[in-house]
Amino acid sequence: MKGFIAPGFEAVADAFAAAPRGGSALTVLHHGTPVVDVHEGWRDAAHTRPWDPQTLVNIYSVGKPIMAAAVLLLEQRGLVELPAPTATYWPSFQTPASVRDLLAHLAALPAFPVPRPVEAWSDWELLCNDLANATPEWEPGTVAAEHALTYGHLLGELVRQVDGRPPAQFVAEELAGPFHLDLAFALSGEDQSRCADLEFDSPDWPAQMIGRPGSVHARAVSNPPGARDLAVINSPLWRSAAVPGVNIHATSMAIARFYAAVLDGRLPALAIPQHTGVDLFIEQEVTWGLGVQIEPDGTWGQGGLGGNAGWADPARGLAIAYVTRRLGDFAAVDRIEQAIHQAIPL
Repeated sequence: MKGFIAPGFEAVADAFAAAPRGGSALTVLHHGTPVVDVHEGWRDAAHTRPWDPQTLVNIYSVGKPIMAAAVLLLEQRGLVELPAPTATYWPSFQTPASVRDLLAHLAALPAFPVPRPVEAWSDWELLCNDLANATPEWEPGTVAAEHALTYGHLLGELVRQVDGRPPAQFVAEELAGPFHLDLAFALSGEDQSRCADLEFDSPDWPAQMIGRPGSVHARAVSNPPGARDLAVINSPLWRSAAVPGVNIHATSMAIARFYAAVLDGRLPALAIPQHTGVDLFIEQEVTWGLGVQIEPDGTWGQGGLGGNAGWADPARGLAIAYVTRRLGDFAAVDRIEQAIHQAIPL
């Protein structure tokens, strides 16, 4: 383990180091100031490229709040109204869902509706047109189901329709640049050279995560194929594609800084409750805010496939991010959170 640990936070770093993942990082900011910023392991399975503070990792759904913030910046500027129908800004969009519905996983479009090959990840317009012409799976605004793969296209195309810039450019120029966030999607070749290669905890891990055959979960993550296939997600095709619901690549510092900017008001608020109920994708009760899950203890944020997580703890003044290239469970996040509670008891 390498990095910085402020006095009083040694137990948090110990929780991070307790079970090395062969490539992971943790950042904890207290009122915007780093108190833990550590990393361990390697960028690759062969252990030839050490992990460093500039290593980018595919954070899966941890990136969804970034896209929510992009839309909320437009709302802040008076260019979008959350109660308005999405079609107000995206004229070809046929589902009667509001902008708010898109943000809160209530748009009833949890899966891409047309079977497409893996190469479709590189075709933004094709997948967005599929969503625009889709029939909602239930009445929008009534039932939550995390829009696992479609979320970034729904919000990203809304941004493009309103602002004119491709969503990757908008995020780079309006979020990553101004707030010093080392994150991106549709990566350049230079950024791809900084990426960590993902791997699984066990060979059968993807099968365990797919969900019941025919379930919302299984359908939502299966089309186009490849989002859980190492040959795809470690490839230039995936890294150069715009799939911002699940392929934003970031450092742990970038995600923690993002949450710190929301906490101190430099970015729009996300933890505004929109819906509480059983989420058909997650298959448990969730309170959705605007792109984030709000927990009963007042913390809020978003987890990502395989154990990645970013969250805010407002009562403690903390912004926290954990990223890993080895996809498994959330045991490390649970240990880290327990150690944080001991370091700053309420």
